[in-house]
Amino acid sequence: MAAETSTGGSGVPDEPARQLYLAILAEGGRIPSQGVTAADRASLDQLVRIGLVMPHPMDRSYVAVSPRLVGDRVGADLRSQATGLLLEAERLPERLASLTRAYDALPREPEARDHVSYVDGRERIRHRIAELVSECQRELLTVQPGSRQPESMELTRRQDLALLRRDARMRTLYQPLVLGEPAAVAYALDLTAHGAEVRVLDEPFQRMIIVDRAVAVIPAAEDHSRAVLLSDPATVHFLVRLFERDWERADIVQWRELGPQRVTRTAGDRVGRLLAKGLTQRAVATRLGLSERTVAGHISRLRERYGAQTLFQLGWQMRGGGGDRT
Repeated sequence: MAAETSTGGSGVPDEPARQLYLAILAEGGRIPSQGVTAADRASLDQLVRIGLVMPHPMDRSYVAVSPRLVGDRVGADLRSQATGLLLEAERLPERLASLTRAYDALPREPEARDHVSYVDGRERIRHRIAELVSECQRELLTVQPGSRQPESMELTRRQDLALLRRDARMRTLYQPLVLGEPAAVAYALDLTAHGAEVRVLDEPFQRMIIVDRAVAVIPAAEDHSRAVLLSDPATVHFLVRLFERDWERADIVQWRELGPQRVTRTAGDRVGRLLAKGLTQRAVATRLGLSERTVAGHISRLRERYGAQTLFQLGWQMRGGGGDRT
C-alpha cells in the first residue's frame, strides 16, 4: 500500500525503494532477478512502475534507468495534467450554470417577507456569508474592527480574489491595530494589488458586511455566535451611508510602503497612545477590539520600556512626564 501511495504520479520512490536503487547502482547498475530477496520485491516493483528500473528481456536481470529521464517524463505528464485541470476549472462555471440558475431562482420567502433573518452558529454564519459573497456582482463593503486571525483571512482570500476577478468593487475598513499584524498587512497588500481598496479608521466601529447594497450582515450577539441579515432597502441604505461617512474619514494606507519596524511596533504604540489619553486597560481593549489579556501584554512591555511601576506612572510618562528609556 505504501508503494502505491508514493508513486501516485510523483516519480519519487519511498525510502526502501530508494535504498534498493542505490544498491543496484553499487552493483554496476544491474541486478539479476534471482538476486532480489522477497523483502525487496515490493520495492523493486515500485522502481519498475516509476521507471527507475527496467527488466532486461535477454538475461532476466533488472537495469537501472537514469533518474533524469524519469524526471523529464513524469514532469511532462504532470504539466499536461495541470493544464487539463486548469481548463477543467475554466469550464466548471459553465457546466454548473443550469444548477446555478436553479439555485438563484429558489424563493427566499423569510428574507423577502420580513427583510430580517437570523443565522445561529459561527460555522453557519461563515457559510452564509460565503454564499452571499459568491453571489456578489457589483460591490462588497466590509467593516472589520479589531484584530484579524490569519486562518480566517486564508479562508476568505480565495473568495475575495474571485470576486475581484469578476470586476466587482471591494472596499474594506480596518482599525489601526492591523498595521501591527504582518499577516493582515500581507492580506491587504495582496487584495489591493488586485484592485481592492483598504483603509484604516482610528475610531471604534461595529463589524458589518454589505453585499451589492442589497443585503447587510451585522452581529446579533456579543460573541459573534449569531448574525442578522437585513434586506430592507431603507435599512441597507442607512448602513451604506454610515459606511460612506466612515470611508471618507478613514486614512489611505500605502500598504507597499509599510516597513518591518512599523508593522511590529504599531499595536503596542497604539495601546500606549490610548493610555496616555487616560483610558483604562479595559477601555483600551474595548476601543481596539482586543482581549484584556493581549492589552495587558502590551502594557507590560511598555512599563519595561518606560521604567514605570504602575499604570498611572506609565500614563503620566507617556504624556510627557518622563522619557523613553530604551
